[in-house]
Amino acid sequence: MVASLARGQTFGGQHLLEIEVAERVRTAVPSMETMRFSSSGSEAVHAAIRIARAATGRWGVVRFDGHYHGWLDTIHAAALEPGDAGGPARPASLGQPPEALRHVTVLPWNDMAALDAAARRLRGRVAAVILEPILCNTGVIPPRPGFLEAVRAWCDRDGALLIFDEVITGFRVGLGGAQELLGVRPDLSVFGKAIANGFPLSVVGGRRDLLDAVADNPVVHAGTFNGHVTALAAARATLDVLVADDGALCRDLTARGRALMQGLREAARAAGVPVLLQGPGPVFHLWITDLPEITDARHARTVGTRAYARFALAMVRRGIRLMPGGRWYLCAAHTDAHVAQTIQAARDAFAEAAVALTG
Repeated sequence: MVASLARGQTFGGQHLLEIEVAERVRTAVPSMETMRFSSSGSEAVHAAIRIARAATGRWGVVRFDGHYHGWLDTIHAAALEPGDAGGPARPASLGQPPEALRHVTVLPWNDMAALDAAARRLRGRVAAVILEPILCNTGVIPPRPGFLEAVRAWCDRDGALLIFDEVITGFRVGLGGAQELLGVRPDLSVFGKAIANGFPLSVVGGRRDLLDAVADNPVVHAGTFNGHVTALAAARATLDVLVADDGALCRDLTARGRALMQGLREAARAAGVPVLLQGPGPVFHLWITDLPEITDARHARTVGTRAYARFALAMVRRGIRLMPGGRWYLCAAHTDAHVAQTIQAARDAFAEAAVALTG
């Protein structure tokens, strides 16, 4: 990667690194028949939606509550109100014009009845359904059995495209992303974050016939930093490490994450603190609650928030900084010793939280 700095940073055309990285992505993720590079997940999502609208001749986009697809005006939407079965998207930020979301519908995650009703109501009007195949941004909530398959069937039946936002799950939950883990193939996918080990790179890709419109230029996808040499060098190096030994690193990361999850459960049980942990291992969510599962974004946002905040503060005092809200990540730099250190800190932090809960 350091050597790439001497070759330049941005060019007005393609270069070999783009081909080398694309070949590695396509091998790991078969649905990525062809692809384009950009710098952020928000950009790649915007491109995917534009491609879908161009391919279908429709404007409608369906997304799900709690899923995050970037901060741009045309897709960033406010959370559903409790009991809301879905409907027109509302702005989630000051300065965001409501008309930018005029063609966007928000549905509750894992709600089959709401999905079926929307499919009937929006027949012939939807260009794309976009989702995180595992809802990582709000609770690391997997799809209920049959839910993703129902979304796939809706798209097939109605001529819409299915877009997977794998900015978090891609190259983290496995080499083939969540689509390999869950066995559902999208038409378009978006990747970021782990693909270049944190360097600013995102990828949008999928069916070749859809991306041909970008190659021929009737669908515009521009950007000065698309295909940035240093980011692609980082991606090539990262992907080479990930595919080594038939993906051993991904398997080890999953096993280490699950060991951490189990250690946290046991530490909480010893302290008498009820916890719920959900997720595949490399990313998971922890709530302080006695609920057996959480399957929707509304509960994920509200359950046990104060208790978790106290627990997180107790962990900071013991040298472990957690993300606010309950989501946990592991990376390849985390070792078994780090896991053991975290579990030991959690034993004391849960004991402190137990006093607060009963006091």
